[in-house]
Amino acid sequence: MSMQQQIQSKIADAIACKHLNVINESHMHSRGEESHFKVIVVSEEFSGKRLLQRHRQINEILKDELANHIHALAIHTFTPEEFSEQSGQVADSPTCLGGSKLD
Repeated sequence: MSMQQQIQSKIADAIACKHLNVINESHMHSRGEESHFKVIVVSEEFSGKRLLQRHRQINEILKDELANHIHALAIHTFTPEEFSEQSGQVADSPTCLGGSKLD
C-alpha cells in the first residue's frame, strides 16, 4: 500500500467524511520519496470545532506516519457548508525547502 493510500484509509476509517482527497505532492519537493501530502477533509464532525482542534484530530490519526514517513502535510478541514462556500477550492501548498536546498 502506498503512503497516499495509507493516509486515505486511516482518515476514512477514523472520520465520517463527506469528501476526502489525499494529494501526493512529493514530486514538487522530494527526491523520489512519498513524503509530502495535502489532505482535504470534509466532515460534519468538524462542526463547532476550531481549526486547531480539527488539525489536531488529523495529526492524531496520522501520528505514526508523521513521526516516521511524512515530511510535510498540508491539512484543509471543512464542514460541508464551509466547503460549499469555498466552491471546493483550497489554497496551494507552500514551497518546501527542507532537504532540497542545494549547497
